[in-house]
Amino acid sequence: MAGSAGSLSDSLFRKLQSRITSGEMAPGSRFPTQKDIAATENVSRTVVREAVARLASQGLTTSRQGSGVFVAETAPYRAFQVTRDEMSELTDVIKLLEMRLAVETEMASLAAARRTTADIGDIRDALRQMEAVSDDPEAAARADSAFHLAIARATQNDYFVRLVDFLGVRLVPPRNLYLRDQSEEAHASYAAKVRGEHDALVDAIVRMDSAKAREAARHHMQESLSRHSHLSEIKRLRGR
Repeated sequence: MAGSAGSLSDSLFRKLQSRITSGEMAPGSRFPTQKDIAATENVSRTVVREAVARLASQGLTTSRQGSGVFVAETAPYRAFQVTRDEMSELTDVIKLLEMRLAVETEMASLAAARRTTADIGDIRDALRQMEAVSDDPEAAARADSAFHLAIARATQNDYFVRLVDFLGVRLVPPRNLYLRDQSEEAHASYAAKVRGEHDALVDAIVRMDSAKAREAARHHMQESLSRHSHLSEIKRLRGR
C-alpha cells in the first residue's frame, strides 16, 4: 500500500469498519492484534493504531483488561456517526443538509400536529436565545441546535429527539464556511434571512398547521442547501 500515513489510516479504518458493520467481524468476537493487522494489510503499526483508535472512539470495539480488544456487542447499532471534523468540509455539510431536508420536513409536520403549550414556550425560548447571541457564531450554533431539539420534542416521538440530540451542533453548518471573509453587512443579512425562515416555521407550528410547517421546514432546509451548494460550485470552479 502506498500513500500518506493519514490516507492509509483512513483507508484501513473504512475497511475494518465495513468488516464490523457487515457482520464479517461478529459482535463479541476477538479483534485481531495490531501486529497481525499490520502484517496482513502491509502497513505500519502507526497506521493501525490510528485506525483502531477511531474504531474505539466510535464505539465499534471495546477493550477488556487482560483479554484484549473485541468487537462491541452494540457495534451494529453504533455504525452511524457524524463527527465534528467532517463538518469542516463543504461536501459533508451538503450531505448532512440533504439528510436533514428529508427528516426535518416531517418532524416539523408532526410537531405542528402534536405540540403542547409547553412545547411552544420552549421553541420560542430557543428562538429568543438565538437572537440574543446572534453575534457569537458558536453560541448561535448551540442555540440553533436547541431550537431544533425543541421542535423534535414537540413531535412527542423520542426517536426524533434522540436523533437531533445526537447530531447536536453538527446540525448547524459552521457559519464561517458560508460567510468566510464576508462583510459585517453580509453576516447581518444572513442572520436576518435565517431568522425569517425560523419565524415562519414557528408560526406554522403555533397554528398547528402541519402542511405549512412542512413547507416552512423544507424551505428553510432547501435555502441552506442551496447556499452551500452554490458555495461548493464556486470553490470547484476556482480550483480548476
